[in-house]
Amino acid sequence: MNRKIKIFHGDGSTFSARYEAEKWLTENGYSYGSSCAMFPTGIVKGENIYIAKWRNMSKKERNALDGELHANREGDAKIIFR
Repeated sequence: MNRKIKIFHGDGSTFSARYEAEKWLTENGYSYGSSCAMFPTGIVKGENIYIAKWRNMSKKERNALDGELHANREGDAKIIFR
């Protein structure tokens, strides 16, 4: 499986890397779900698409995503595209 990874560093403030990643996703035509503590956030190509929290998705729904956003309060945010 060929995956593309994009990393955002933020400015060091709380959630700044996550916010940069979410802004990039929106500007590039992706939708993303709500954050879910200790789990990634689902990503789908297309605007205004509802995506459930990771813990509420089935394995089939997770596999249908176009990617995942991995981010915490602090540190880098990482988008993994499928």
